[in-house]
Amino acid sequence: MFQKSKKLISAETFEVHQEIFRCPLCKKPMQVIHLQSLVCSNQHCFDIAKHGYVNLLSRGISTKYDKKIFEYRRLISKGSLFNPLDVAVSQIIMNRHSSNEPISILDAGCGEGSHLNNIQIEINRKKPMDLLAAGIDISKEGISLAAEGYSNAIWCVADIANCPFSSQRFKFILNILSPANYSEFRRLISNKGLVIKVVPEQDYLKELREILYKGSDKQTYSNSLTISHFNKHFNILDIESIRYQADLSEQLIEPLLGMTPLSWGTSEERIEKFLQLNLKQVTMDFKILIGSVKNKPHD
Repeated sequence: MFQKSKKLISAETFEVHQEIFRCPLCKKPMQVIHLQSLVCSNQHCFDIAKHGYVNLLSRGISTKYDKKIFEYRRLISKGSLFNPLDVAVSQIIMNRHSSNEPISILDAGCGEGSHLNNIQIEINRKKPMDLLAAGIDISKEGISLAAEGYSNAIWCVADIANCPFSSQRFKFILNILSPANYSEFRRLISNKGLVIKVVPEQDYLKELREILYKGSDKQTYSNSLTISHFNKHFNILDIESIRYQADLSEQLIEPLLGMTPLSWGTSEERIEKFLQLNLKQVTMDFKILIGSVKNKPHD
């Protein structure tokens, strides 16, 4: 029996939804050619990779986020540390989408895809619907891992400052613990669409901060500037707070350290001190901002 490859499965999904794409170089519409490539009318061509994603960057961009960091994040996600957060975000989407129309979600800065995958699974479990999900990240390593692990979304290596999608294509834009580009979000969001941004709250991973940054200005965290910036671009319809203690097995302590920039720039001595604590729980603390577009311009 013929078994479709990951690339072919993804290429067929790309073809079904090819109208959502626009060329990141010339802004022209794109289409899938021979189930191999996305090509625009000016013949700019982007091949679909064997793992089932497409790289829509015109040049490679190096970041501090390497493959190991994303592998650690995948382990943390499988360890259920983010499950209550993902459930909360999925519930917001279901509560704000009452019609029977298809639903479209973009995860901007999706990393290795675990949040978007978990949110889709939760929505389909509670309220099955026609759902289009797309995840973009500037890291090829993150997107490659996402496409390799999850076949339920369109995965693209792309710059959130130059998203490879046509205007007003998404009912929900997710931005979870990730940088944002609000001018692009305004362009991409559909009429009556919502931007859902998750930001760390003061006690997020406080156990790490108290050891790694004791006595420095990084020991405490404030998201007030981030929220203020969000409010300049979107009408904040609601803010939800979610705080919980997540169980931490011994096998997850190293991945927890490795997945977060909190461990960057601190001393080996402090990292070793943290490892010796043998923590059993860690604090997860977030604010979820729900916003609609202010004075949406015509694109």
